[in-house]
Amino acid sequence: MNNEAITDYEITPHAAFEMKRRGMSNQVVEQVLINPEQRMDVRSGRIVLQSRISMGGQKKTYLVRVFVDVDKNPAQVVTVYRTGKITKYWRE
Repeated sequence: MNNEAITDYEITPHAAFEMKRRGMSNQVVEQVLINPEQRMDVRSGRIVLQSRISMGGQKKTYLVRVFVDVDKNPAQVVTVYRTGKITKYWRE
């Protein structure tokens, strides 16, 4: 897996809406884009970057998944979410 950083990107209105609804900050999304632990192809032109991040009042570890259309210029963040089901999505 290529864990190359994505630094030139824009956040789509849908992704911005979902980030707000899910309580995800721009800082967390940028952290995953710049320093992803894993990068996987979803389909041609779309990838998911993911990292394990501690957040919340009790600093629980979540998997933050950022879906990016890399066939656009700049790359477009299309949606973002966090999950506690790390083992479901983590690839060794």
